[in-house]
Amino acid sequence: MGLKTKEEYIESLRAMNPTVYMFGQRITNVVDNPRIRAGIEATAATYELAEMDEYKDLIVTTSPLINEPVNRFTLPPSSIEDLVARVKINRTLGRRVGTCHQRCTGLDCLCALSIVTYNIDQEHGTEYHQRFLEFLKHVQKNDLTCNAGVTDAKGDRSLSPGAQPDPDMYLRVVEKKADGIVVRGAKVHQTGSLSSHEIIVLPTRALKPGEEDYAVAFAVPTDTKGLIHVVGRSTLDLREIEGCDIGNRLYSKYCPTVIFDDVFVPWERVFMCGEVKFASQMVLTFSSFHRQSHGGCKAGKIDCMIGAALTMMEYNGTAGASHHRQKLIDMIHRAETLYGCSLAASYEGKKQPSGTFFIDPVLANASKIHEGKEMAEAIRLMVDIAGGFVSDLPSDRDFENPEVGGLLRKYMKGVDGVPVENRIRMFRLIEKLALESADFVSDIHGGGSPEAHRVTILREVDLEEKKKAAKRLAGIEE
Repeated sequence: MGLKTKEEYIESLRAMNPTVYMFGQRITNVVDNPRIRAGIEATAATYELAEMDEYKDLIVTTSPLINEPVNRFTLPPSSIEDLVARVKINRTLGRRVGTCHQRCTGLDCLCALSIVTYNIDQEHGTEYHQRFLEFLKHVQKNDLTCNAGVTDAKGDRSLSPGAQPDPDMYLRVVEKKADGIVVRGAKVHQTGSLSSHEIIVLPTRALKPGEEDYAVAFAVPTDTKGLIHVVGRSTLDLREIEGCDIGNRLYSKYCPTVIFDDVFVPWERVFMCGEVKFASQMVLTFSSFHRQSHGGCKAGKIDCMIGAALTMMEYNGTAGASHHRQKLIDMIHRAETLYGCSLAASYEGKKQPSGTFFIDPVLANASKIHEGKEMAEAIRLMVDIAGGFVSDLPSDRDFENPEVGGLLRKYMKGVDGVPVENRIRMFRLIEKLALESADFVSDIHGGGSPEAHRVTILREVDLEEKKKAAKRLAGIEE
C-alpha cells in the first residue's frame, strides 16, 4: 500500500500472470523478456522519479480522495495547478526516456471517467461515479499503472459498430449476469499494456440508439482470464531481443493488440453500460486529455533529439556551421510550440460538475495537429545534422570482429579526442529516435487521427464569436 518504489513496481508485475504472445510464441516471463522489459523500464521511470528529490515535489502530491501522498499519474486534476503539472511531468519524462513512458493514457482514462460517470449519474440515476471513486481509491492506495483500452479493431470503417458483418469489430457486451457482464472484442495499439496493472476500457467513438452493447466502460486487471496480449512488431525490435546495435540503451516502446475473449467484468468495475448518449462525451474527454499529454511528452522527446543533434555536431566537427545552428533553432521552436499549446490548454481549463478540471479541448487538439506534422520535421532536421551513418552504420559485431573492427574504428573517427565508441552510440540513438516506427506513428495517430483532431477543433471552437468580432470592426450591425 502507498507509493511504490521502482523495484516494488517491477516486482508487482512479476507477481501477475498475463496471457502473452510474441513472434508466434507464448511468453511466460514478460518482466525479464528484453523486448518487453525495455518498455517496462520506461514506465518504471515514473516511479523512479517520484523517489528522487529533484522531481518528487512535481510528481508526488496529496490526494483529496484518500488524503495520502500519491503519484500524480493516479490523480484526476482538481485544479489548474494539477493540469499544468501533467504537462511538466510528461515533458520531464519524455526527455528522460526518449520514448513513450506509457503511463499517461491510464491517467487520461481516469480523468475522463471522473467527469463523465458523474454526468451519466445525474441524468440516469445510476451509481457509476461512486463505483469509479472506489476503483480510483484502489489505484491510488496501491500506486497502480493503468492502460487505456480505447481503440477498437473497427472492421469496415464505412460502417457503424452495429452494422458490421462481424459484431465483434467493436468491443461489446455479449452477456449480462447478476454479478457482472461478459465482453468480447479487441483493443489495438495498446502501448504498455504489459507494463500496467489494470486495463481501463472506454468506447472509441460516438454511438447511436441500437448500439447500447458497445457503450461500455470498465476496468479489469491485466492478467484477467480471457485477456490475450499479442505484442506487435516494430522497427528495430529484434535488436532488443539480440542485445545488439541498440540505440536507446535504457528504454523502448511496445504495442500489443489486446483480445477480450469473453472476459467477465464484475458490476463494481463497470462504469458505463448502455448509455449511448454519453459515448461521444467519454471519448472526446479522454482524447482531449490525451492530446494535452502528448504536447508535454513529445516536447521532451524533441529535447532528446536536440541534444543528440548538438552532440553529433561536436563529434562531426560541424559545431560552428551556421546552417546547423539554424536547424537547431527550428527544432527548438517546434518543441516549445508543442509545450506552449499544452500549457495554454491547461491554464484555460475549467472545473466540471464532478469537481474535476477539464483542459481547453481546442488548444489541446491544436497542439496535437502541430505534433503530427512538426515531429516529422524535427526528425528530418536531426538526421540532416547527424549524417548518413544514421541509416547504414555497420553492426556492433563488425566493430568487435578482430579482422575488420580495427579498420572500421579507424574510418569512423570524427573530431580528435572524441572516442569512436561515443560517436557510434550517438548514431545508434539517433537511428532509434528517427526510425522507431511505434513511436513515429503515434506522433500522427496517438489520441486519434489528424482528421479527428480537426473535427474536434471545428466542433468546440466558438465560430459565431469570431464572426461578431469581424462584423463589429467592419461596422456591420445585425
